[in-house]
Amino acid sequence: MPMKLVIGNKNYSSWSMRPWVLAKGLGIPFEEVKLRFDFNAGSPFYQALAKHTPAGKVPVLVEDDGFAVWDTLAITEYLAERHPEAGVWPADARQRARARSLCAEMHSGFGQLRSLCPMNIEAALQAKGAELLASEPGLGKDLARISELLQGALAASRGPFLFGTFCAADAFYAPVAMRIRSYGLPVPPVVGAYLDRLASAPGVREWITDALAEHDFIADDEPYRTAPA
Repeated sequence: MPMKLVIGNKNYSSWSMRPWVLAKGLGIPFEEVKLRFDFNAGSPFYQALAKHTPAGKVPVLVEDDGFAVWDTLAITEYLAERHPEAGVWPADARQRARARSLCAEMHSGFGQLRSLCPMNIEAALQAKGAELLASEPGLGKDLARISELLQGALAASRGPFLFGTFCAADAFYAPVAMRIRSYGLPVPPVVGAYLDRLASAPGVREWITDALAEHDFIADDEPYRTAPA
């Protein structure tokens, strides 16, 4: 039996998006288990998660014997060990280290982008993005650093993805691409072209299609809207 990947709403769950698009993009088989976000104490969301992890967060990767791995970095490393042929990381040791560095910086950094621009694939929030850029200098700093990282990797690999072929680094920056697109945030042309290619990558494109088909509105994940568009 394939592993199960427990995720949240595709429109909102940036953490879930990373391992999902990684596994899909690399052809690693898994069964999707999607839980609707509900952050009230004792909700069905938390009850279902408690069967797999005490962390109370998605994503969670679950083996058929019940063994669970949570957190996107841990899941990514587990997939790399379970499927060494898939190319989760670049083959070259230095490129592999650099890819891990990009993922780690994404995993722990860019707090302004995360907090001010929560992922919302369905929404058109370009006006809000411009307002946030004008009022929040930290957001501009995050964008500048992201652009620097992506341009450096693309220049070294000569594309089309950050390390030549699609790998974990691209999966980790897929939610960044979603935020930049939804909020209309400015990036250099070479970065914008990469983000367009990333949005068209097989696993990412499928995630976007599924997110747009959800037609779900969760107020806790909507700081800038009171109803769907």
